[in-house]
Amino acid sequence: MLHKTAKSLTWHAARKSVDGQMSHPANFPSWKLVDDKWLEFGKEPRKLRLALSSDGFNPHSSLSSRYSCWPVILVTYNLPPWLCMKRKFMMLTLLISGPKQPGNDIDVYLEPLIDDLKSLWDGIRGVYDAYIGEYFTLRGDIKLIQYAAMIRTPSHRLKNGHKICYIGHRKWLPINHPYRRQRAAFNEKLEYGTSPEPLNGEEVLHIVEDINYIWGSKNGGSVGENYGDRVC
Repeated sequence: MLHKTAKSLTWHAARKSVDGQMSHPANFPSWKLVDDKWLEFGKEPRKLRLALSSDGFNPHSSLSSRYSCWPVILVTYNLPPWLCMKRKFMMLTLLISGPKQPGNDIDVYLEPLIDDLKSLWDGIRGVYDAYIGEYFTLRGDIKLIQYAAMIRTPSHRLKNGHKICYIGHRKWLPINHPYRRQRAAFNEKLEYGTSPEPLNGEEVLHIVEDINYIWGSKNGGSVGENYGDRVC
């Protein structure tokens, strides 16, 4: 409904990469894959590309250890990089709070949001574009981190913070990059490694083929207790 915002939502479709570098999510292979697989969806520059993010924290800090708060936020990747992570454009869709973290029950809380996202994929008619001055059918998809293969992913437990951090990111730099030789700024080690090759579809399928995914099942609490089960 806002002229300026409506124009910004088509920024990625109007821009052209001049250096061939990955500078925006529109350069991601997954973005292009969706456009190629669903041609009607790919032809519409006003389609929404959403990313879902959630993490838990204790709003009372150390005053209360029996409280958990999990915001579920949607980010619009259509916007330029200097806008998409601004607070005004982040959509707080859910706020899951209680005496403990939701765990496997998070799918119950997410169900209304998933229904809305499915409606968005099917298309919402009669949405007004203030920039062009016309009504159109708004569609969108969502990007999720579905599976993080921890193959060759080095982890380290911080001595004081007791958190797990993932190091080794310097291996993606050029082999002669000065950061590779900076010990003190990183983990007191030189980096000689090279970046791993991305997994192809068959390799990912081989990793997850024995996992039994069950959406929204909460019968008796037995689902997910076995190693091969994952509740979505």
